Amino acid sequence: MLGAGTTLRRVARELRRDIAAAHARDPAARGVSSVEILAAWPGVQALLAHRVAHACSQHGVPFAPRLLALLSRSFTNIEIHPDAEIGDGLFIDHGTGVVIGETAEVGDNVTMYQGVTLGGTGFATGKRHPTVQDNVTIGSGAKLLGPITIGHGSKIGANSVVIHDVPPHSTVVGVPGHPVRVEGVRPEGPDADWAHLPDPVADAVKLLSARVTQLERQLAELEGSAPPAELVALPHRRGPDPAGG
Repeated sequence: MLGAGTTLRRVARELRRDIAAAHARDPAARGVSSVEILAAWPGVQALLAHRVAHACSQHGVPFAPRLLALLSRSFTNIEIHPDAEIGDGLFIDHGTGVVIGETAEVGDNVTMYQGVTLGGTGFATGKRHPTVQDNVTIGSGAKLLGPITIGHGSKIGANSVVIHDVPPHSTVVGVPGHPVRVEGVRPEGPDADWAHLPDPVADAVKLLSARVTQLERQLAELEGSAPPAELVALPHRRGPDPAGG
């Protein structure tokens, strides 16, 4: 009985932190009561079910952990294996299609958006899912595959496919994902500004285009012909900040 009481207190503490994370990181939760968040936010509901299922699994309770996970997936469309290790303050926004595998480890204050997969590779047993350290933000549709580590404070761009370790304070974009930096600033904590991520492919194309223009100009000088017309880049006009809620 003493062990059960301790477990219930721990689950209740974790639930309070999950609700606090929703209040802090979801603009739609402003002015919404904790009871309403628990009743209407599928990410919070999935985490509550997982924390109960995980506690049952840790205590060797048969059948119940997987049944709870199945019922939670059917109700919330979020699949979290009962043995996955989830830290405090995880916020799953919208949540549809999120999958977190058996040996995945998620640190504190992590933010995930819909369609995120923490998946395995191959059929080997043992550690085969990602480890996500604290204060990481994972964008919509991102796939993190294999026993990789996502470093503290990193940011994974939407629809990226990450198959290698990510250093701390990095931003990853692309398929496969490439670590980049945003103007030398170290991303920290949740950040929903996906519109202004760096694009290494576009940067490479710009460099190639500039090199081709330079070679065409040199060739025109050697041949005595008219230089090629220059392309003038249109000024970049930024709209409202998409991270503004």
